Order: sequence, then C-alpha cells, then structure tokens
Amino acid sequence: MTLGVFISVDMEGIGGITTLRQVWRGTDDYGWARAIMTQEANAAVAGAFDAGADEVVVSDSHGDMGNLLPEALDGRADLVQGTPKVPYSMMTGIDEEFAMAAFIGYHAGAGAYAAILDHTYTGSMTDVRVNGSSWNETHLNAALAGTFGVPVGLVSGDRACCAQATEHLPWVHTAVVKEGFGNRVGRTRSPERSRELVHAGVAAAVRGVEKLQLFSPAGPFTLEVDVLGTAVADICELSPGSERSGPRTVRFVTEDYRTLYRCLLTWMKLAQTVAPTYGFD
Repeated sequence: MTLGVFISVDMEGIGGITTLRQVWRGTDDYGWARAIMTQEANAAVAGAFDAGADEVVVSDSHGDMGNLLPEALDGRADLVQGTPKVPYSMMTGIDEEFAMAAFIGYHAGAGAYAAILDHTYTGSMTDVRVNGSSWNETHLNAALAGTFGVPVGLVSGDRACCAQATEHLPWVHTAVVKEGFGNRVGRTRSPERSRELVHAGVAAAVRGVEKLQLFSPAGPFTLEVDVLGTAVADICELSPGSERSGPRTVRFVTEDYRTLYRCLLTWMKLAQTVAPTYGFD
C-alpha cells in the first residue's frame, strides 16, 4: 500500500519570520523569506520520505499561493501552486489516497494572544466559528482533510498556533519553532534548528501514522464569521444561502462540511473586494 503525505505550507509560522513585511510580496525581505519557507518545506518532505513515505505532495498555502521556489524544492515532491487555488485553497490537492497530512508554517487564529501574525485566512475576518466554537486555519483545514479520511499528523508554527492545534486535535504532533511576544515580535529558533524540529516531527508522525485520529465532526454545521466592518458583511451576505446574524456577522448552515468550506472561501474573496486584506489570504 502506498503511503502518501500531503503537506500544506503557510508562511507566517516559518522559523525566522516575525514581521509583516517578510511575508508580503514586493518587499526587500520577501525573497529570503520565501527561500527559508522552501527550505522548511524541504525539511518536512525529507522527514516524510525518511520515515517511509512513498509519495509527497506539497501545497503552497500562503497569500497568492505562488511562494515556494519550484527549482529549490526537494525533487521527490510534487507541488501545487496557483491563484485562485480552487477548489480548496490551502488544501487543494488533498484526496482519499493520502495516509496523512502535515501543516507547516501555520499560525494562530485571529485574536490569539502573544501570537505572531495571528489571523484566520484574511484580515477581514475577526472570528470564525463552527457550531459556536472558534476555529482557526488548522481546525478548518483538518476538518476538510477529515472528509477525505486523512488525519493530520503534524502542525508546526509558533507556540500559540501549536497550543490551538491540540485543542481539537489532541493526538497531533507539534513543532514549536518560535514564541510570540506580540503580533509582530517574538523569539524564534534559527531556520536551521526549525528545520530539524520539522523534520523530526514529520518523521515521527509518519512512523506512527496508524495511531493518528481523524478530525471529522458530524453535521449539521453552522458557520458564523465576524468581519471587519458592515461593508464586508453587506457583500458576504449576497452569497446564496448566507444570512446576516449581526451587523458584522454572517451565517451559513449546511449538512456538508465541504460546502461550508467553500462558503468560507467565497466570503473571503468577496471581502477582498471591499476591505484590505492586510497581507493575509
């Protein structure tokens, strides 16, 4: 049986990254930041193969989703890039053939305390709730992976990100590569040490893949999102099936989690037409 590993790589949680300009295309810091992002992705790929994986697919999951350097990526891995990355954004490429997923360079959700570059998908969303519980990108993406029967084995990022991950995924391995003092300041391990932690974490998760559990909550699902302002809520409410549950809150109810996920992505793209994204997608 083939052991495939799906790796989603964001940028804000990469070891060595602490400030907004480092994750913004067009700044003088972006070039080296995408290089260390690629190197940390390579550490995850190597960890998977060293532990017995037969196939690895890497999904570029930050901003315009064209950050990883294809020529510098481990040649054994396939790469998913592109904008708009349909149908599942950060998780495009996931399917039932994978034995495990890993989330590299992730960050805490919007409103987290002492978390570097905390947000949930976009700066236009201040809280995302599923059935009344606040979820971040780790939880939302893990639940999507769960609909394909794929468990999440590792989450890497800052301490707040990893702590949030274990709230809903208590079995998950974590690699804490830095600790936030505030939104744009923190203490980070060196990129080299961060890569070592990611490699070891992915390898441990792959070796223990049989012990991993699915994060697959049962429906029906009520999605509620608090947004930055009423203009954002106005435009999101136009999406079919969406309703207003507060001046800055939109709501959507469905039996199917993949439909919920698509609704959230639709709101995100609609929000970008009327509000700044603050560099987050």
